[in-house]
Amino acid sequence: MPVAVVTDSTAYLPPHLLRSHELTVVPLTVVLNGAEGLEGVETFPADATRALSARRVSASTSRPSPEQFAQTYRRLLDAGAAGVVSVHLSAELSGTVAAARLAAAEIGDRVAVVDSRSCGMGIGFPAVAAAEAAARGADLDGVREAASAAVARTTIFFYVDTLEFLRRGGRINAAEALFGTALSVKPIMHMPDGGIVLLDKVRTASRGVARLVDLAVESAGEADVDLAVHHLAAPQRAEALVAALAGRLGDRLRDTYVSEAGGVVAAHAGPGLACVVVHRRTPTVT
Repeated sequence: MPVAVVTDSTAYLPPHLLRSHELTVVPLTVVLNGAEGLEGVETFPADATRALSARRVSASTSRPSPEQFAQTYRRLLDAGAAGVVSVHLSAELSGTVAAARLAAAEIGDRVAVVDSRSCGMGIGFPAVAAAEAAARGADLDGVREAASAAVARTTIFFYVDTLEFLRRGGRINAAEALFGTALSVKPIMHMPDGGIVLLDKVRTASRGVARLVDLAVESAGEADVDLAVHHLAAPQRAEALVAALAGRLGDRLRDTYVSEAGGVVAAHAGPGLACVVVHRRTPTVT
C-alpha cells in the first residue's frame, strides 16, 4: 500500500475529494452553548450558525488528543500503509499539530507531520498534493515534500463581519478587535506565517468581496490556479466570489471548490465569513 495521508476536520474538503484521494480525517471537537460534538461527525455548519446567531453564545473548540492520532496512525500502518503523512491546521491557531507530533514520536519514523500554516482548504490542497504523490508511488519523504511544497504555493484570505469572535477565541488581540470595529469597519484577514493578521479594512460586505477578489487575483500571479471558497451562512457571498474570480482569472482557473465552514472555524470567525484559498499549480514541463 502507498503512504497514507491524514488530515483534520478543519480542512473542509469536499466529500468527493476525500473519497477519491482516500484521505483520513481526524475531527476536532466543538462546544456550542455547552453541547459538545465532533466536527463533521456530530456537529455541522447549520448547528454552528444556529448557536452563533443566538443573543448569548458560548463557543469553544479543542484539538484531538495524541491518542486519537496514535490510534489512527496505527490502524493505517497495521492495514499495510508504507507510512503516514499527517497535514494539519496551523500550529499558531491550534494544538492539533502538537498532538499529532506527540503521536508520531510515540510511533516512530514511519509518520511525518506537516503544519499547513493555514486552515480550510489551505490544509486541504496540501493534503491532496500529498495523496497524489503517494498515488504516484512516492516514499514518505517524497509525500511529505509534496505537502510542504503545496503549503508554500497556497494562500488564504478571508472577510468577517466582526472581529469579536476572533477576539473571544484569542486568535487576535483586543487592540486589533477595537480597530476592526471602529466606524463599522469590515476586516480582511490573511495568514502570512500561520497566524491571523489584519490585512485591510473596507466599509461594506460588498466591498469586502471585491477586495477578496483583488487579493486572490494578485496572489495567483501568472500561474494556473485552483480555488476554494468557504463561507458561513453566506452562500450568496460565496457565489459572488466564484463568479467574479472566474471572470478575472479566465482560463487560468482550473478547479474550484465551494464549501461551508464547519463549527471550529465558525466558532472563531462567526456568521458572514467569506474566504478564498488560492493554490498555485506548478508549471507543466514540456
